[in-house]
Amino acid sequence: MADVSRLPWAITDHWDWQVHAACRGMNSELFFHPDGERDPRRSRRVADAARICAGCPVREPCRDWARRVNEPYGVWGGESEQERRAHLSRSHH
Repeated sequence: MADVSRLPWAITDHWDWQVHAACRGMNSELFFHPDGERDPRRSRRVADAARICAGCPVREPCRDWARRVNEPYGVWGGESEQERRAHLSRSHH
């Protein structure tokens, strides 16, 4: 029998958390700003997206992924673009 212990893990193992996301199937415009969006509309949209993320069973892996890849756009795991940048700048100091 072949020794499969040295084979790489299935790529789906890396992404399976997305299947359980509360935002799955929702309009992505709630999580990503349209061109030219400004406050207060932007703040309301981000707050609405964060409320969905707050009850999401995969909030932490989502947020951690966005931080790890330095995702520049959108609300991921309840964090806005600005919150992610602030977290990354604090963690690098």
